Amino acid sequence: MKKLYTMKVIILFLWMLPFALFGQTTISGTVTDFGSGIALPGVSVVVVGTTVGTTTDASGSYKLQLPTTSGKVQFSFLGYVAQTFNVNASTETLNVQLQEKTTSLQEVVVTGLATTVKRTNLANAVSTISTKEITGITSPQTMDAAISGKLVGANIVSNSGAPGGGIAIKLRGITSVFGNAQPLYVVDGVIIDNSSISAGLNAVTAAASGGSSSNQDNPSNRIADLNPDDIESIEVLKGASAAAIYGSLASAGVVIITTKRGAMGKTLVDFSQDIGWTEVTKLLGMRELNEERVRDSWGDEAVPLFLEARNAGRLIDYEEELYGNKGLLLSSKLNVSGGTEKTRFFVGGLIQDEEGIVKTTGYEKKSIRFNLDHVLSKRFDFSLSTNYINSSADRGLTNNDNAGVSFGVALSSTPSFVNLFPDAEGNYPENPFAASNFLQTRDLMTNNEETNRFLGGFTLNTMLYETLRSSTKLVIRSGLDFYNLKTTAIFPRQLQFQSDGRGTNGASIQGNTNNLNTNYAAFLVNNTNLGEDVFSFTTTLGATRENFNQDNILNVATQLIKTQTNLDQSGAVQVSQDQLKVRNKGLFFQEEVNFRDRIIATAGLRLDKSSNNADVNKFQAFPKASLALNVANFDFWTMERVAMLKLRVAYGESGGFPPFGSKYTSFVASNTGGLPGLLVAVQRGNENIKQERQKELEAGVDIGLLGDKVILEATVYNKTVSDLIINQNLKPSTGFTRGYVNAGELRNRGIELALSATPFETAGLKWDSRTSFWLNRSKITELTIPPFTIGGFGNTLGTFFIEEGKSATQITGIKGNEGVQVLGDSQPDFQMNFHNFFTIKQNFTFSFLFHWKNGGDNINLTELLTDLGGTSPDYDDDDNGDGVPNAEERVRALGVSAEPFVQDASYLRLREIGLYYTLPNTLLDGAFGGFVRTLKVGASANNLFIITDYKSYDPEVSNFGGNGLSTGVEVMPFPNSRRIFFHFAIGF
Repeated sequence: MKKLYTMKVIILFLWMLPFALFGQTTISGTVTDFGSGIALPGVSVVVVGTTVGTTTDASGSYKLQLPTTSGKVQFSFLGYVAQTFNVNASTETLNVQLQEKTTSLQEVVVTGLATTVKRTNLANAVSTISTKEITGITSPQTMDAAISGKLVGANIVSNSGAPGGGIAIKLRGITSVFGNAQPLYVVDGVIIDNSSISAGLNAVTAAASGGSSSNQDNPSNRIADLNPDDIESIEVLKGASAAAIYGSLASAGVVIITTKRGAMGKTLVDFSQDIGWTEVTKLLGMRELNEERVRDSWGDEAVPLFLEARNAGRLIDYEEELYGNKGLLLSSKLNVSGGTEKTRFFVGGLIQDEEGIVKTTGYEKKSIRFNLDHVLSKRFDFSLSTNYINSSADRGLTNNDNAGVSFGVALSSTPSFVNLFPDAEGNYPENPFAASNFLQTRDLMTNNEETNRFLGGFTLNTMLYETLRSSTKLVIRSGLDFYNLKTTAIFPRQLQFQSDGRGTNGASIQGNTNNLNTNYAAFLVNNTNLGEDVFSFTTTLGATRENFNQDNILNVATQLIKTQTNLDQSGAVQVSQDQLKVRNKGLFFQEEVNFRDRIIATAGLRLDKSSNNADVNKFQAFPKASLALNVANFDFWTMERVAMLKLRVAYGESGGFPPFGSKYTSFVASNTGGLPGLLVAVQRGNENIKQERQKELEAGVDIGLLGDKVILEATVYNKTVSDLIINQNLKPSTGFTRGYVNAGELRNRGIELALSATPFETAGLKWDSRTSFWLNRSKITELTIPPFTIGGFGNTLGTFFIEEGKSATQITGIKGNEGVQVLGDSQPDFQMNFHNFFTIKQNFTFSFLFHWKNGGDNINLTELLTDLGGTSPDYDDDDNGDGVPNAEERVRALGVSAEPFVQDASYLRLREIGLYYTLPNTLLDGAFGGFVRTLKVGASANNLFIITDYKSYDPEVSNFGGNGLSTGVEVMPFPNSRRIFFHFAIGF
């Protein structure tokens, strides 16, 4: 013990010796906003070239002791331009004003699992979204909705407008045909699950009949559980050159989410209340009927019903009745943050209650977050992140349906003269024109998803060694993501399609899913600075482990006893269980070299092995390398107007796991003569299945003009996916019908452009603007098996077709005598956004976001169903003047040409708009005596209007969900809606 104590004293002496050799200077001051003069808490104050630093407190004050008598001190803060000052022994007070930056080039972004770098030195195109962009304009329903239309290089599609979300994100094109197509989500170092889990509605809708294994139940995805107001920033690693640090998990990119944390100083309390309403963005309209039209569409027996309803003034717009509810939107948020020099905390709470545009649908969420940062000593500090979420989504019954029982499919064949409303005793009449009375279904059914979720992350930083020029720290990180999802779908036996032997005499479908993800990591990070005008090095070496466990049990009970809904109160029960267990291990090395912020080079290697791989003990290697050249930082650069000119190039590789279970031939239960047993499944396992391998090369240039008031970022990339995993049809002689093979190669090429500017800035007005443009082109460059269809509804209606030499997202179908032809492509020709923030006299802020998607086709079967049902609003019009009504012309094409059903889905959408007023400090001090820190009121809207020629509710839709290839297919979806809010926020 005595020896150990002596050793500690020696180490402490050696660690302090370099500081004792120099004199010291102490400086203090305040840091404020340049425009408003408001104090800025949490500003980083660091001595350049050392690890010595501090942060400002709640009043913007700081005090810093320099290790020498002179040097340079840098002040940096998220959203502001960093400034560096020379100080010496005579400098005692240094007050600093930071100016809000036009762009994010000075911010710090992730370059490794435990390291960061300034964006000005970054060699990859990493998209960043700040809290100002996430919730600063309007109140999004879910986290993924908050980033829709804002990410350069992303194709984000809302699968439906049902409450609770359901959004698909694809980064830089299609990365897999049968594998995972959604990015990896990491929240404060915790790898979280984003599954879309079926509620078993297929037992009622038969949507996936005919051997289809696709999930068409319209479930939400679990990233929607997060509270957008908790998020400080989102970084998106779009391609393999950036995402290689996550190896096999990064097949579709990585979304890194950082939540809000406390700052040293006075405890701050912020409360906000949002109240608003939601309404359907667009209704298709009602067909105008007369006796002749009724007779032609529904026969002579329907004419008396029509005349009776018309004479009584009872022609009902059932589309308005079904989708016309104005739902109340309520959201209350309370944040408390603060701390001391050693301990900082953030507590955030949310209560959200939203009604849908369909009665009985809605979304509720309650969330509580607690984040803690604590400095144990000069060598030890830790960060803790915790989040509990409870959510409940009532999603209705929409999307594809082969039984004719969902809201939209039944609506499509129901004319306006039929009476579907209940009588005084609550009895609903039957719908003679459809399999269900959709008003009865709406009012009596249940389709609920309830989630209880806990996220926890812990990071311990240990400074092992530190001198003036070098430091080595150990970072230990762990994370946990657990949720229980309970799905409840109840279809009472009194429903029209359940009674009298036409259905299952009632159905109770109940699912229970427990999901537990854990991840652990340890890293050694060394920072060495050889001097201000020489090299600095950042070396990282680490190991990771990830465990994924999901257990899903689905019970389908039919033949219910009267009004009972318990599973045991039924005549038949079918149970299925899916268990998913994955174990991953990884090793990681990365070296970053910085020469005076002029030349920045990075190289890294990730080694992964996984239980999903064919050989569980073999490591897969994923290298990365990048180079950034800041030309304007060299001494020869004399063009003052061009403050930045950076050339960059990056290469990286990442992997994609084979689908779970693809390497095994499984067994299914059977029953022969009352004896239970097992049979070999129809899908053959492939013990030699390989990971999909992504290789990406990207290059770009960043240019800053007029003191960085104008920033242009331009990137081009080429990404290939080899060993493409395909689930192919097998010859019957094999004894199997399908099996996974590596059978192709896919390529994505694209361009990403972003222009940020401050076109106008005076004392009374500031205009910040950002315009982005991006496009992607995909191609199947190799296919070693015969071409095949995937998704869609066959060549008669339009389907996705995978063939060598063609786009991976092409849509084919019959085209008259020409046979099967390419009719469209779901991939947009290009996308643009136009994001603007106006600040007027520091008190008024006005902002809006336009999103333009040009090109990209959908397979629209909504219009076909209303044509076949006789309810299309333009049914009797004759747009081309050939004497044949529109609907009849389209129906005649059925079986002859799929062209009418493949439609252009271009749009220009006003995604967000907001106007806010913040009371000046002088008024607040006079009215509240300094008790109220800030008070803001405002109004905003989401999805306020859309301009499109697409002939359905919304061109942004996907019947098959977001994980597969075939987005952009619609069959009577839950329509999207606009959301309008009034806001009140107060801070103490």
